Amino acid sequence: MAMLLNPYLTFRDTAEEAMEFYRSVFGGELTVMRFSEYGASEDPAEGNKVMHAMLTTDTGMVLMASDTPNSMDLTPGDNVSISVGGDDETVLRGYWEKLSDGGTVTMPLDRPPWGGLFGMCTDRFGTQWMISISDDKAQAGA
Repeated sequence: MAMLLNPYLTFRDTAEEAMEFYRSVFGGELTVMRFSEYGASEDPAEGNKVMHAMLTTDTGMVLMASDTPNSMDLTPGDNVSISVGGDDETVLRGYWEKLSDGGTVTMPLDRPPWGGLFGMCTDRFGTQWMISISDDKAQAGA
């Protein structure tokens, strides 16, 4: 059972610029996906915004980020989430249920356009979480 715990930064319109900067600092490979690639933007003018970026370094560090659509709140200083991902649906669903209990679900754990299962919540202490279950196990559990 492999799982990853990663910081996830959110920006308004500068995720790609920031991630390019972090790549210049830490090295590694940067992948960038845009809202338009998945039809995930409510506003076509925001289609070029970064839906998800991931920097993976040769030392094993992983840093993720995205731009926040204009329709969603973004408060500088509150722009870090913790992302937990893996392939054990039972364990990850358990995390989801416990973290969201007494908190606020901002995106229900469900199938996103890119596959697998994904959900976002803020726990009762104000920490923002993202749970991502990879496609293979999520499909088997469906």
